[in-house]
Amino acid sequence: MSASRENEKYDRKEELSSSDFRIISWIGIISQQTDTKMRQLLDGTDVPPPQFMLLNHFLHQPEEGKTVSKIAWALQQPQPGITKTVAKMLKKGFLRAEENPEDGRSKFLYLTDSGKKAHQQAQALLEAALSDTFSGWREWEKKDFFGFLDKLKTYLDENR
Repeated sequence: MSASRENEKYDRKEELSSSDFRIISWIGIISQQTDTKMRQLLDGTDVPPPQFMLLNHFLHQPEEGKTVSKIAWALQQPQPGITKTVAKMLKKGFLRAEENPEDGRSKFLYLTDSGKKAHQQAQALLEAALSDTFSGWREWEKKDFFGFLDKLKTYLDENR
């Protein structure tokens, strides 16, 4: 390498593929990192990560009854895993089940007050542990960033 090349600042963006792929790739890396951190923080608590994710799902529309198959579809997870997690949550009282009047084989699941409280406690633990993540960001930067993420999530939801 020439002396002039050694003094130049290396810009790896020149070697990367399209912005579209880079965005998705970075989101995947961030997902792995945050999943690992969440697992470290929530393992050993009353709300391990799979249950926290289900509680999050229920909190978007807390009064709406959900079936296991609809939860599995929404979270893009295998139904047997969702069934196992739901069974644990029913046993803890985080969810309650009611017979589906249209289909005797399935049940509607509902979030309980205990489930809401468990989610609040787990979320408080995560927020405290991750409080430095966005230090140095201005509020408008966070709002703009969230807007872009929401736009991407909406597109992906609508184009499964």
